[in-house]
Amino acid sequence: MKSNQGGFRWALAMATITAMPGVAMAQAAHPVVTAASPDGSITLTVTTDNDSRAIWSLSRRGKLLVAPSKLGFILTDAIAMERGFAITGSDTAKSDTTWEQPWGERRYVRDNHNDVTVHFHQAGEWGGHEMAVHFRLFDNGIGFRYEIPKQPAMTTMNIADEITEFSVVPHGTAWWMPGGEWNRYEQVYQKTAIEGVSTAHTPVTMRLDDGTHLAIHEAALVDYSGYWLKHVTGGLFRTTLAPSSSGPRVSRKLPFDTPWRTIRIADNAAGLVENDLELNLNEPNKEGDVSWFKPIKYVGIWWGMITGKWSWAEGPNHGATTQRTKDTIDFAAKHHFGGVLVEGWDKGWNGNWFGNGSQFSYTEAVPDFDLQAVAAYAKKRGVQLIGHNETGGNIANYEAQLDDAFKLYHALGMNSVKTGYVADAGGIVAPGDKPGEIRMEFHDGQRQVQHHMKVVETAAKYHIAIDSHEPVKDTGLRRTYPNWIDREGARGMEYNAWGAYANGPDHEPTMVYTRMLSGPMDFTPGVLSLEGHDHVPLASTLAKQLGLYLALYSPIQMAADFPEELAKYPKELDFIAQVPADWSESHLIAGEVGEYAIFARKDRASEDWYVGGVNDATARDLTLRFDFLAPGRTYTATIYKDGEGANYQTEARHRIAYATRVVKKGDTLSLWLASGGGAAIRLHPGK
Repeated sequence: MKSNQGGFRWALAMATITAMPGVAMAQAAHPVVTAASPDGSITLTVTTDNDSRAIWSLSRRGKLLVAPSKLGFILTDAIAMERGFAITGSDTAKSDTTWEQPWGERRYVRDNHNDVTVHFHQAGEWGGHEMAVHFRLFDNGIGFRYEIPKQPAMTTMNIADEITEFSVVPHGTAWWMPGGEWNRYEQVYQKTAIEGVSTAHTPVTMRLDDGTHLAIHEAALVDYSGYWLKHVTGGLFRTTLAPSSSGPRVSRKLPFDTPWRTIRIADNAAGLVENDLELNLNEPNKEGDVSWFKPIKYVGIWWGMITGKWSWAEGPNHGATTQRTKDTIDFAAKHHFGGVLVEGWDKGWNGNWFGNGSQFSYTEAVPDFDLQAVAAYAKKRGVQLIGHNETGGNIANYEAQLDDAFKLYHALGMNSVKTGYVADAGGIVAPGDKPGEIRMEFHDGQRQVQHHMKVVETAAKYHIAIDSHEPVKDTGLRRTYPNWIDREGARGMEYNAWGAYANGPDHEPTMVYTRMLSGPMDFTPGVLSLEGHDHVPLASTLAKQLGLYLALYSPIQMAADFPEELAKYPKELDFIAQVPADWSESHLIAGEVGEYAIFARKDRASEDWYVGGVNDATARDLTLRFDFLAPGRTYTATIYKDGEGANYQTEARHRIAYATRVVKKGDTLSLWLASGGGAAIRLHPGK
């Protein structure tokens, strides 16, 4: 709907730019387009500067938040789409709807926004190109994307890089990880001044000196390269696209739209977390009924390989044997787990598969693993067999087998597959233009983005859900493709098995406000033994392992430890089996970025609430309020918390305390979180 009324503040008028920091005093008038969020708190200004470059800026509650920042592209085969632009018009619209997620952190999502699309024409001597920039303003953030129409001057757009800028005005603190490094997204998060960021993967989270919280990311990354946020100077950042072996970082036929560039904006940490901006910027569900997928908890044959006890490759220590898998299925059935993951079941693990993967088969099992017999046994016990397809980064080999593999898995009654792309940052082996040719690509370049979409769309045909490891970052595409249930995309539990590489106690309470803003993560919690390879201890208490199920959302949640280790902790095992993986509501009720995070989540299938989360290395006392509970009802609270003297640095990490009490709406609970600790609470309503 196009509109110039209904609370919008639009202007297409001649104005002189005299009060925009970072822009020289105008010598001539420039057309200006302005727009505001539904509640008027966020105001956008779009214009051109004295060098005829397209620029945008953003204010919140009357204060400049993003100073004038450039828009445009550098092309590989034409003059840059940077200078020579003039605004030729604008379109406006607004929308306020609510939509339902088939699974997720919350069942219903409100999408309330105002739109303005600004049309630009580039003068003939500068290339004569056309582009539009579509801005969508929410009360808690903004998204914008380029829309490139059909035009005489260009039929295919070959992009060397974007010029998109974010000039953050106030000073503050940033939490970020390096972009473009060898280990993909599996980097340690850094906490620096905003000016101390170098080149970062998104989301990048910032807390400004006035308390405003920002998170810069992107949405709807389809057939395009992911971008890294590159620091220029001061608070000025510019997008830079992941490279491609073919020259242009992105090549698209016209017309097309880019992904959305996004900023979440909030007064506090909770406002940053309880924000569905990227989901709302994605298209609605294209797959229709996906009720064949149900969120579950699972166990598996995996931790043994991570800790070095078993091997993926064939041999005397091979982990994925028929009998071990049946035993694990029995454990899953006994303790009410919905699935069993098996890694190393297929041919191709012998030899050097890291960054290679040319020998992997996705339909042929190794001799000591009977795929048909195991699948039939899992079906008999009411347990889902979760497939595993490691590619070693060789997408050429994987794409050639996709249909055959997913057709087989569907026939065997399997409905979910964990994929893997273990290779260095530039280690993706992609098909070339001719038979037998290959190209080396980045994990988050356009070719790999295309590949992931091919996997997800092929899987959907066979009613198979995809959990991507070593993925392209999540950008809310689970709304459009609900069978894309999960991604890794950060340092998961496996790093805690590797000694010097282990995650610190602040890793998980940092991820809540960074990585988790992009979408669900298969972190694989539930190592109740609290030790990895060679008995290396985890930076965690026992209670924190339970709190992870509430802090780090996923529609599939693993209990990663060996079954025999899990069985040593019957109360904790019961909680893990009981805690849902699907929610009707989720609220951050206490937390600060990088320090601690306590959630309240309501089970979608019952009236139960669960409360819990994780802490960093600083022990702290909290007072939790049960304001979220239904009025007029009492609830029995079953509490798992750090025991007296617990801390992650000594054997006291295993100290856990249990309590039971009756609570109602408005009650409070005093909770002590140990160093490296956490907590978990089930709230079950009375009659």
